[in-house]
Amino acid sequence: MTEPASKAQSGWKHDCPPDRAWRGRPGRSREVLAAEQDRAAGGRHRRSVDLGDGRFARASVELKVLPATRRIRAYLRWSDGGKSPARYLGQVEHGTRGANLAAAWKMAREKGLLSEEPLAADSWASSPAVRAAMRGNRNKDTKPELRLRSLLHKQGLRYRVASRPVPELRRTADVVFTKPKVAVFVDGCFWHGCPEHLRASSKNAEFWRTKIEGNQARDADTDRLLREAGWTVVRVWEHEDPTSAAARVMRVVRGSSTQQAESEDMAL
Repeated sequence: MTEPASKAQSGWKHDCPPDRAWRGRPGRSREVLAAEQDRAAGGRHRRSVDLGDGRFARASVELKVLPATRRIRAYLRWSDGGKSPARYLGQVEHGTRGANLAAAWKMAREKGLLSEEPLAADSWASSPAVRAAMRGNRNKDTKPELRLRSLLHKQGLRYRVASRPVPELRRTADVVFTKPKVAVFVDGCFWHGCPEHLRASSKNAEFWRTKIEGNQARDADTDRLLREAGWTVVRVWEHEDPTSAAARVMRVVRGSSTQQAESEDMAL
């Protein structure tokens, strides 16, 4: 819960605000800093500044403390042709940096400094918010993939990441165990049509239905082609408990390894 402004500011009459109210932790990556700004602004698509002539820049909020006033001042900054313009937004008085960033973005919107970048004519998205979500949807190293891989690695399993099980076949699996020939796919609930979590889109419904059905058909074809090539396919939904999913993968991998070893012994 955010501290009320009056309570947070009451202790700053004789001292500067605490670092947690305005200063970020040192050493954070650009990706982490951008994600912080996205959260505070309500999405990356809400951080655009109209530069004119059809040009847009992505802005950020900067928080500063002036020792003379012992108050946190917020500025909106962006890049334009090598320059870095800034607009003063006002004072923010909350007890945490996240709350002060959010308050500053609200000021920027109220002052009319922000503008949503229009969709391209050939964009699939029905709105800037949908486009931002699509851009943020990663096809590699997603959180469910990273959690699953971490658990598998802790169990001593070694694997390839984002690799083609069959080199001449243009199908990439998320986790590949080459010796036992096990290919693991971590499927997103939306893009692959999860029966539990997929919710039909109210906009461009026919387009999205066709798109998802096409993904499902490709998934089925991928499974068939890999099995014909002697591979075992394991599919994990992103909503699955990672510990249970990892246990299922391990059973398949170790079972396939045992079967392969027995086949080799029989061949000898």
